[in-house]
Amino acid sequence: MLGTAAGPAATGGGRGVRRVPGAGNPVYGTGLRRHHARMTTNPPPMTTSAGLAAARRSLEALALGDAFGERWFPLFRERRQAVNEIRARRTPQEALWHWTDDTALALALHRSLDERGHVDQDHLALCYALAFDADRARGYGHGMHLLLPQLLAAPAEWRTLAPGLFDGGSLGNGAAMRVAPLGARFHEDLDRVVEQAGLSAAVTHAHPDGIAGAVAVAVAAALSARGEFTLEAVADRTPEGPVRDGVRRAARTPFATEPWRAADLLGNGQRIRADDTVPFALWTAARHPDDLEAALWATAEGFGDVDTTCAITGGVVGAATGTAGAPAEWLRRREPLG
Repeated sequence: MLGTAAGPAATGGGRGVRRVPGAGNPVYGTGLRRHHARMTTNPPPMTTSAGLAAARRSLEALALGDAFGERWFPLFRERRQAVNEIRARRTPQEALWHWTDDTALALALHRSLDERGHVDQDHLALCYALAFDADRARGYGHGMHLLLPQLLAAPAEWRTLAPGLFDGGSLGNGAAMRVAPLGARFHEDLDRVVEQAGLSAAVTHAHPDGIAGAVAVAVAAALSARGEFTLEAVADRTPEGPVRDGVRRAARTPFATEPWRAADLLGNGQRIRADDTVPFALWTAARHPDDLEAALWATAEGFGDVDTTCAITGGVVGAATGTAGAPAEWLRRREPLG
């Protein structure tokens, strides 16, 4: 992400230090086990095999979208080169496509749900903090650099720390970027999707718009897994406010519109806000609901916070398709999930 613009409340999902070649350890197992020993463990409620399979499909595609989208930032190629390569549908030639904080936090959420079976917010706060601490160079935004180190020491303090961030909580896109696999996991119960997505967001993004962004993406992923994904249906279950208004605008934007033009109309994440990010990412997902590769190329045409828009699009489309149909070369280049 870009980590600029639109005021401090928007930077909760923005980028800080960016990764050049080389990656830290994304697996934080020893630290998590050590902390788990001090936490009460309850058997997780039953998650269906269909839900688990959909969650994994979504996670794999989210990570692919994140790593693919990251290739188009100026750190890797200047804008004119990026435009030309996207138009030519030319695969980025870096040997390894690193994923960013989008995937790191999606993995943390996925693992917490595997452990607990539902959103246990104290446990999830610790998982987010441990993922951050394992590799702080994944591109976390200013807000997360403020919040997550504190949660590492005191996970339960998210209740006061997250709402206090930027005097009302972050309205950034960070809760939306990581949540698609949750929606896929609980796709058989849309009310549960809405509830669990909101709980997962509030730990770091307490502003209503940050929460609404997560709800919209989770609902989209759930509907995708069900084969029922439409933008109108997503808007119907998104809380009132700028995110829902943006999704409704997306629903009125014809799919014949060029993606760069749709990004101008809907936002491309450059402001790092949920309402500036989610509508376009869901529009490209709805434009190509069965074709992950086409969806990611279309999303990249919008530029902006392109790793995050591609992560959201990938997670939503992938809830139905997984990475099936994506070029084998992309999958070879993407950093493994561990």
